[in-house]
Amino acid sequence: MPKLLQARPPLDATEERQVRKLAGSRHAPGDWIRRARMIARSWDGLRTGAIAAEQGCHADTVRERLTRFNAEGLDGLGDRPGAGRRPRLTEPERSTLVALARSIPPGRPLQRPDGTLAPDDARPEAPAQWTLDSLVAAATERGIVIGRSQVRRILLKERVRWRRTRSWITSTDPDFAPKGRGSSASTPPRRRTPPCSAPTSWGRSAPAPSRPRPAGPAMAIGSKPHSNTAVARTRPGSTGPCEYGTARP
Repeated sequence: MPKLLQARPPLDATEERQVRKLAGSRHAPGDWIRRARMIARSWDGLRTGAIAAEQGCHADTVRERLTRFNAEGLDGLGDRPGAGRRPRLTEPERSTLVALARSIPPGRPLQRPDGTLAPDDARPEAPAQWTLDSLVAAATERGIVIGRSQVRRILLKERVRWRRTRSWITSTDPDFAPKGRGSSASTPPRRRTPPCSAPTSWGRSAPAPSRPRPAGPAMAIGSKPHSNTAVARTRPGSTGPCEYGTARP
């Protein structure tokens, strides 16, 4: 039979207020809220089985959290570090890097009260706009050892734009002239295709030109036809011509 286990009494009113406030919070991490509720319900007199049924977990989970709270206090509500590799950057260092990428580069010219443009840092190596390399150099000056690829991953995860958006404007100065090179004079111009002269009436065909008649005597009305005149022969019982031939004299 498992031993009856309860959460120890709070050390002071501050600890009890912190645990109960965390148990009723909506913006804290979910696992911390659930564990704080286990402690608060144990203070209210509930046993581990009732707390487990209320929180939807196993009774051994409730016993483990009560044991850790009795030994470590509020720190026992968190997770212990796993066996994996420790993170290279701490949370303050990540926050410093993000704030650095959102700040104005020291080499960017700013307008002064007298109307002139001058950067905060006049050194030649001061970046006028942030790049991955300049962010790595600025972080190294602040004691943060980080690589270029890691900076990119952190900024993409935090949705921070470190590159300045380029824009173009058109000058209204009449003396302004573009400094770009024109097109080469050796480039041949494009040949234009002449318009098509075909007739628009596709269903009609142009009449064939008439052939001139050869000069000579006209044929008499009662004369025989020429020997090479083509006539149609029909088969018996057919309704149309079947073959062509020449008429016999």
